[in-house]
Amino acid sequence: MLLTFLKGFGAGSGLIIAIGAQNAFVLSQGVKKNHTIVIPLICAICDALLIALGVSGMGILIASSKSLSLIAGIGGAGFLFFYGIRSFRSAFSGGSLSANQKVESSLKTAILTTFAVTLLNPHVYIDTIILLGSISSQFQPPGHLFFGAGAVMASFIWFFALSLGGRMLAPLFARQFSWRILDTLVGMVMWAIALSVVKGLFSS
Repeated sequence: MLLTFLKGFGAGSGLIIAIGAQNAFVLSQGVKKNHTIVIPLICAICDALLIALGVSGMGILIASSKSLSLIAGIGGAGFLFFYGIRSFRSAFSGGSLSANQKVESSLKTAILTTFAVTLLNPHVYIDTIILLGSISSQFQPPGHLFFGAGAVMASFIWFFALSLGGRMLAPLFARQFSWRILDTLVGMVMWAIALSVVKGLFSS
């Protein structure tokens, strides 16, 4: 079972670590020292719940629902496009952060934005429910549960490491130029994912 757990950890890591809207958001908030426990915790818990759904066999059902895929795709692409605009505007205006300074939004705003970045991105469902769910079906019970547990563990470790890494990078962002680069990259990631979602909707 340990080998199955490690396979789940490896598969989960490979999908979660890939650059995406969720990772870009967590990193940028970590740099700002903005709710560095709450934000990665929400991301990890959401991933855990979605992985659990996938492992339980819900992945096949959701993948077959065209209406659900369409609604999620349109809503997710719209949100990612809007958030990309915010990032580009922030890059244009510039900013700076002293090593001990926090740029903290309200807890409510942080929670709502984190849920939006996580749950309005169709790629999250593809990675967690469909892909990981499909892979877990290769293992005989209770092996699929150990596989899912490994993927969940990878998610928790990654998001908290990403948030902590952002805090460690905070001194670098005392310079306005660094902020412009980060915000521009975040905006590009958001728009790239939004574009891929829209292409997927028209090609399906």
